[in-house]
Amino acid sequence: MDRFDALQLFTKIVELGSFTEAAGVLNIPRATATHAIKALENRLGARLLDRTTRQVKPTLDGQAFYERSKRVLAELEDAETSLSTQVANPHGTLRLDLHGAHASAIILPRIGEFKQRYPHINFAISSGDRLVDLVKEGIDCVVRAGEPRDSSLVVRRLAQMPQIICASPEYLAQYGTPTLPQDLAAHQGIGFFSKGSDHRYPFELIIGDQVAEFHTQGWMSVSDADCYLSAALAGCGLIQLPRFRLEEHLNAGSLVQVLADWPSPQMPVCALYPFHRQLSPRVRVFIDWADEVYREKFRDDGQRVIG
Repeated sequence: MDRFDALQLFTKIVELGSFTEAAGVLNIPRATATHAIKALENRLGARLLDRTTRQVKPTLDGQAFYERSKRVLAELEDAETSLSTQVANPHGTLRLDLHGAHASAIILPRIGEFKQRYPHINFAISSGDRLVDLVKEGIDCVVRAGEPRDSSLVVRRLAQMPQIICASPEYLAQYGTPTLPQDLAAHQGIGFFSKGSDHRYPFELIIGDQVAEFHTQGWMSVSDADCYLSAALAGCGLIQLPRFRLEEHLNAGSLVQVLADWPSPQMPVCALYPFHRQLSPRVRVFIDWADEVYREKFRDDGQRVIG
């Protein structure tokens, strides 16, 4: 293993905290990884990693060497990406994590266009609502709805998605239709919470020029967007979602918008990626393409997008 490959392996072990996981990401045998790190430590004359049965951590020397190694690898990648052939014809595997609705309704229906434009880029796509560790899981980019919370990531806003509050006709027939925002307090709302937290998000409406929160009663909370929608269709209560997710059901009459005189705050959708991936041509061209797709999607729907 040459010095460049050894640096890549070492930084990946530090980031993942595991020889086995790092070897898997780099597609090399575990034994090769162990031998390469021993050879690196012998060449440097310093122990770089503390190994236990549960995890691997850098020593003080190892942490300092890791920081220097990251800079060296970033500069090398910068040099490679400055070549016109790589910038004009990016290649490799792009690892994405997409929220289910954005994957199935927006990105995947048009992914063939991207492949035609960049034929040497392949995809490995995971999907779901869960939080992901981009560095640990080797993911290049995620697309997520909502306000970004991880300040360690680079954020590219793709669009602002209008939201509405709605419920099934069966629910409204049983509980009545709210006509004022204050009426929400007497209604059943389906709760939505983040995994790993018991915080239940309130309904939000714009009153004048301020965003006001309204809490409802309710006997069900979910942490998955598909379950949230399914519960509303089953008559379990009110929900608040981006309108594009609901058009099919609104047109079919299986959901009915309420409180239309008070707009809901728009929900941002963003592409997020680690700082060390911002120079990657395949990440850059994907995000530029996704920006085009979201702008066209929401402009065609007559909805406002942001730059």
